Amino acid sequence: MHLTHWWLRTRSAVFLAAACVPILPLPAADAAETSLTVVTYNLRFASNTKPNAWPDRRPVMIDCVRRMDPDLMGTQEGVYEQLRELAAGLPDHTWLGQGRDGGSHGEFMAVFYRKERFDPLEYGHFWLSDTPAVVGSRTWDHTNPRMVTWVRFLDRRTQRAFYFFNTHLDHAVQAAREKGAELIAQRVAALNTHLPILLTGDFNAASGDNRAYDILVQPDRFQDTWHLAQSRKGEDLGTFNGFRDVPRDGRRIDWILLRGKAVVTESEVIPFRQGDQFPSDHFPVLARLRWE
Repeated sequence: MHLTHWWLRTRSAVFLAAACVPILPLPAADAAETSLTVVTYNLRFASNTKPNAWPDRRPVMIDCVRRMDPDLMGTQEGVYEQLRELAAGLPDHTWLGQGRDGGSHGEFMAVFYRKERFDPLEYGHFWLSDTPAVVGSRTWDHTNPRMVTWVRFLDRRTQRAFYFFNTHLDHAVQAAREKGAELIAQRVAALNTHLPILLTGDFNAASGDNRAYDILVQPDRFQDTWHLAQSRKGEDLGTFNGFRDVPRDGRRIDWILLRGKAVVTESEVIPFRQGDQFPSDHFPVLARLRWE
């Protein structure tokens, strides 16, 4: 047979065989690999006041966070040295933040993240006031500066980007809570992005029972991951324990909110303590989710 005829006949046979082989889809990424464990946790600022001095609480808190093993954790109230000491006990994580009084001063809205999984592409801060770019500003009759720390992350595992916002609304002035919630909603809308957004925080307002919650949890703003979850643990628990007891009033003042499409597989209020020692006067709230 002429060499050219042989090559053409062989190539045709190979193409025909290839056409008969079904094209299989690429295997989907394992759900456990793409899942995010997100936590919000008011750490209670460090003090030396017994019986809940920070040196006594620190090992209990580190143990609590290690057991939760969060991919992302929004914290409130932590001060600089406290955050450094917490991070030293969490070698898989690092953090971003700024004190509410500027630089390393005052309480932080620090964002902890698993450093081998996430790249912080950009981050920033704004204050909950009529002058949000002014460090430490407060204009709504509240005595303490309130602020937001935000990060745009790239998840190396999934190659997906998303935003993470973390805040702490005022503890005393309802008008400041409402205005703070509205400012956060406006800042999120101004991003004009289709990227998903997570919002964590101590909102000092019971979910479903405060106007600040109603401002944020709307169809065109955020959803509450607690109600999206396929399963929930600790539904009867409140999240503020005051270092005293496990509250059974179901008042969640610490929330994990979501804008975007995700499957939330689990939400939990975690009533962790060791003996009589609470790690904080708040319980952490955890959500496990994956983007759709």
